[in-house]
Amino acid sequence: MFYGDSLHSMDAKHRVFVPKRFQQALGRDAEGNMVAFLTLGLDGCLFLFSEDGFQKALARMDTQAFTGAKARKMQRLFFSNTHRVQLDASGRLLVPEKLRQQVGFEKEVAMVGVIERAELWPRARWEAFQEESGSDFDELGDVLCGGAGD
Repeated sequence: MFYGDSLHSMDAKHRVFVPKRFQQALGRDAEGNMVAFLTLGLDGCLFLFSEDGFQKALARMDTQAFTGAKARKMQRLFFSNTHRVQLDASGRLLVPEKLRQQVGFEKEVAMVGVIERAELWPRARWEAFQEESGSDFDELGDVLCGGAGD
């Protein structure tokens, strides 16, 4: 499970450290390398999934080819922006240039745990989200506790 948040600096090679608690949620490939799926997320962030988490997300998505124009468009955008990535021995993740540009990463990255995925946000955007949404916490709790929600 991914939980908590932390701030990290992207190095000159566009790598960012993945916290140990997030690394523990990731799996390893046959060679023993820590691997994950990184994709364009929603609301201006990137999603980081373990392989199992990615498979669960796919199971929830409607992957039928002709379910409607919007579904096909979303599938194209989602899968064309998905990368299987490998963490290096220091626990760093290389963020592909295409994804960096789409989200607007510069130097500082916030990593946020959201149950089956982690989200990578430009720090300023994450802080702005927290500031504008923090007062909604009690109201949003209805969504998690079985209320109507959006």
